[in-house]
Amino acid sequence: MNFTNLQMQIEGIPKIEDVVLKPISKSYFKIITLNKFAIYAVLIGLAFLLKYVIEEKEDIQINIWYILLVVLVFCVINYTVGLLAFKKRKYAIREHDVIYSKGLIVHSMVTVPISRIQHVEESRSWLARHFGLSTLKIFTAGEAGSDLSIKGLPHLEAKQIKEIISDKINGIN
Repeated sequence: MNFTNLQMQIEGIPKIEDVVLKPISKSYFKIITLNKFAIYAVLIGLAFLLKYVIEEKEDIQINIWYILLVVLVFCVINYTVGLLAFKKRKYAIREHDVIYSKGLIVHSMVTVPISRIQHVEESRSWLARHFGLSTLKIFTAGEAGSDLSIKGLPHLEAKQIKEIISDKINGIN
């Protein structure tokens, strides 16, 4: 028995950077915005609550406008970063794998080989249902939870992708 471990020629391997990734639905940003605005409302409410609690103590003076300014600056920066990061969420379904790219400051690109996929789920929250969107969860062996979750896909597209992947892992295609 001869053992071989030949070196691969990198030049012949297809480059993942050459894959054209498809952006997720723009409607998903509406869900992100609604969630962010709910958090911002809580933060602003806490700022006013802090002012009320502190006013009860006469020895501490604080100006609510400084606190609100800090909270508002945080909200604007957070929203802007969220918008820019949203534009980086993209995916591709290829013959042998699924690719998902995301991240503004820390960019990540996850590739899951179809041969490693155990099952696929398509789920919808009540808000996603309102906007006609779904989340595609891809599970591989040996992991707790989904290995890849693509949020913000149009519902029909998510169902089609689920069927394509399910057919491939079941050997139908």
